[in-house]
Amino acid sequence: MDSYLQSLKQTLKGEMFFDDLMKSIYATDASVYRMIPLAVVYPIDIYDIQKLIQFSNKHQTSLIFRAAGTSLAGQCVGGGIVVDVSKHFNQILSFNQSKKTIVVQPGVVRDVLNNYLKPFGLFFGPNTSTSNRCMIGGMVGNNSSGTTSIQYGVTRDKVKALRTILSDGSEAYFTEISSKEFYKKTEEPNFEGRIYNSVYNELKSKTVQAHILEEFPKPEIHRRNTGYAIDKLIDSDVFKNSEKPFNMCQLLSGSEGTLAFTTEITLQLDDLPPTESALICLHFNSIESCLKSVETVMQHDLHTCEMMDKTILDLTKHNKTQQENRQFVEGDPEAILMCEVRSNTKLDLISQIEKLEVAVSSLQLSYAQVILKGEAINKAMELRKAGLGLLGNLIGDKKSAACIEDTAVALSDLSNYITDFTKLMTSYNQKAVYYAHAGAGELHLRPILNLKQKEDIILFRKITTDVAHLVKKYRGSMSGEHGDGIVRAEFIPLMIGDANYAIIKQVKKAFDPHNIFNPGKIVDAFPMDENLRYQPGREEPEIETILDFSASLGILREAEKCNGSGDCRKLPEFGGTMCPSYRATRDEKDTTRARANALREFLTTSEKANKFNHKELKDVFDLCVSCKACASECPSSVDVASLKAEFEYQYQKENGSSLRTKLFAYNNKLNGFSSQFPSLTNFMFSNGFTSSIIKKSLGIASKRTLPLISSKSLITHISDSVNGNSGNKYIKTIYLFVDEFTNHLDSEIGQDALMLLQALNYRIKFVNHEESGRAFLSKGFLEEAKKVANKNVSIFSEVISDKTPLIGIEPSAILTFRDEYIKLADDKEAAKTLSKNCFLIEEFLQQEIVLGHIKAEQFTTEAKTIKFHGHCHQKALSNQKNSFDILNLPENYRVTIIPSGCCGMAGSFGYEKEHYDISMQIGEQTLFPAVRKASEETFIAANGTSCRHQIKDGTNRDAFHPISILKNALL
Repeated sequence: MDSYLQSLKQTLKGEMFFDDLMKSIYATDASVYRMIPLAVVYPIDIYDIQKLIQFSNKHQTSLIFRAAGTSLAGQCVGGGIVVDVSKHFNQILSFNQSKKTIVVQPGVVRDVLNNYLKPFGLFFGPNTSTSNRCMIGGMVGNNSSGTTSIQYGVTRDKVKALRTILSDGSEAYFTEISSKEFYKKTEEPNFEGRIYNSVYNELKSKTVQAHILEEFPKPEIHRRNTGYAIDKLIDSDVFKNSEKPFNMCQLLSGSEGTLAFTTEITLQLDDLPPTESALICLHFNSIESCLKSVETVMQHDLHTCEMMDKTILDLTKHNKTQQENRQFVEGDPEAILMCEVRSNTKLDLISQIEKLEVAVSSLQLSYAQVILKGEAINKAMELRKAGLGLLGNLIGDKKSAACIEDTAVALSDLSNYITDFTKLMTSYNQKAVYYAHAGAGELHLRPILNLKQKEDIILFRKITTDVAHLVKKYRGSMSGEHGDGIVRAEFIPLMIGDANYAIIKQVKKAFDPHNIFNPGKIVDAFPMDENLRYQPGREEPEIETILDFSASLGILREAEKCNGSGDCRKLPEFGGTMCPSYRATRDEKDTTRARANALREFLTTSEKANKFNHKELKDVFDLCVSCKACASECPSSVDVASLKAEFEYQYQKENGSSLRTKLFAYNNKLNGFSSQFPSLTNFMFSNGFTSSIIKKSLGIASKRTLPLISSKSLITHISDSVNGNSGNKYIKTIYLFVDEFTNHLDSEIGQDALMLLQALNYRIKFVNHEESGRAFLSKGFLEEAKKVANKNVSIFSEVISDKTPLIGIEPSAILTFRDEYIKLADDKEAAKTLSKNCFLIEEFLQQEIVLGHIKAEQFTTEAKTIKFHGHCHQKALSNQKNSFDILNLPENYRVTIIPSGCCGMAGSFGYEKEHYDISMQIGEQTLFPAVRKASEETFIAANGTSCRHQIKDGTNRDAFHPISILKNALL
């Protein structure tokens, strides 16, 4: 087959891969399944797709269409060729404002679409928890719903037309047609005509239609993706006396890419929701009380009605981003029901809130009703959105398994259904996770199972089977919005009856006679308990590491925390930092998810003694800038920066390291030597001729400027000015950590810090210590980093306490005490204790401002405008609001935070010639444009040495450390 694939690759305009790395990355989605594909293709146009279809028919293989790859039921995995449309099929093609319709390609991100539509007062209603990275093609394939379905319906309701390529390679345009046009279609002598004819013959019998209505889920359940939507097709003027025209899109929506390949989607849009909104968060002491309240609250005109249980809420306590979003939670509820009301007037909104509160109070079931408005609503909804991803935070091999998480029943059946469901779970000794679109009767209920064990795999099937029977008892939908995929397709005959299942098999045969489109899904299903991510009963590999991953029970389980939710694919316009390299390349290979999946794959399948010794892993980690955003922004808190550091160490044990890598790792020693001859060094670094020789010989980008050495190191200044100052009336004693970057490259900033702290009456003390080890960590020199960590922990444990904290200037240096030192130091307890009293200088000053020790009166009243860019490690491990607050202390300073993500320099990354272009692309995402847009009078502030260098190289603007700005503001 390889030779055929090579020949195919030569004919395609788009990229094609069949190496082990890419195949392993695309072997999984957000489900529990894993199937190694034959190849991966990024098609550029419809001709590429037609060639793939021709190839699949000829060589009896299959095509698995994929957008963002966030499917929970296994829709995006298979043994054929994965066709990823996210990279090239991502354009908005046309927009008709008057008709409120838009034509898009399948790779358009849902929230990108709505950002485009917002100025026109329109939006696309269905709103999944993955809306900032899921794509319209996937939403059509799954018939996605989300939080807004109780007001705006599901994706199927919005699809007006689909332009597709059929399994014979021909194009077909499906849209609303009259009965007359339908009958004409059935007589056409082409493949499309045969499809229409077959569908008509299968559904025309009144007996068949009656049986469909009898067996399919209750009509009031609008979240219904069980099998193909033949029940929707018969609700048209072709099959009954109806005013509804026939539209094949009703069938294709929810078909999971098993019937045709969609290239264009025409959507019906809605007016933006009313502008005034409130979220009433009802707190309950039991799941039962929460669910009993649903029917009552749904009698009000709610826009969303969502539920989270204690398991989800508890997991939010351990994720930095979600800690900020959960501030509205009162007490320790077993469940929270989030009810959103909207109106175009504040008066009517107040009336709606009051009526809802009266209704809820009459039930006497909830112990707290918290009303949120404005930004607080967004934070609460982000908390809810993170729910499924947060379930990956369960430590160990027991995880919440997606199998019964998509059931939907009529609201009138909800309470009885959940009672029966709870009894069923109790019989299996299961405490299920309750996470629900409660207002739509859909419950994302998950059992906690270890799918590495054969016993739990048996339970996986048994529980799913029993729940399928329970759902059928209530004539509910087994697949509400997540689709059938692999996990539920086996149960479609039970859910709709054997006769109806035979019909949908004939529909599949009519569209795809050779079964080339996403086989094993919906019909002729793969077994739901095979092709799992983990080999059942396997012997877990023992992997020794330098970094301590015991908090996750080892490095393998750290990687396995990634459940594929794809949060790392969100784009710059949606904020945050994760993942800078993906945002630059838009390649799945450069996501956090890909890195975790690849590492998991090779650590579990490699037969090498050193399982890290694979070039494929070197490739997948290559563009990781170790920003640490994944550890805080990923709901599963997968720490890829630590995974990369460990990988680099293990890989270099076998393959050695380059001269350039060693020079960067030992840059502190080199800078120390250079600081003895700063004028000569700076001449060599800045002179065009000599610097070009240095850059070329070391593989440094020719366009990158080299950092200049300070004329005098900070330690030299310190020896002259601290350890005996401030008399006896100082406010507090602090120890200053002199990091290697400030010491040799930015000593003037260090001097500003000394002057500021002394002027504010703080006693500064200094003890000789080691460098931070940041460069060692970034280059995988973990043995050297471990020595540094042990020495610094030993030195500072003697003197640092809550009374005498350790203060640092460079975020990437001082924050190692909070992060890597705990994973490196031999004395873990000492490292943990020390970490609690180590602060970024902005953090310390902010705390002192709160305590009233520092006041605005000590600073100028001169007006100044400042734009601040925060360091990635500050965002991940601290909070850039610290810098924002201290810069705002002078009375007339006006500060804004640039929502910039990563600057792109990332230490040595941006210097390396092969990474320079990516580095600058990352800077161009948000940071550079924001800096260029700022007036000349505006001060640009950045607390990272790399960030300031990148801003200078990318915009030719000087950026200043917040401490320097504040020092210059002293009276």
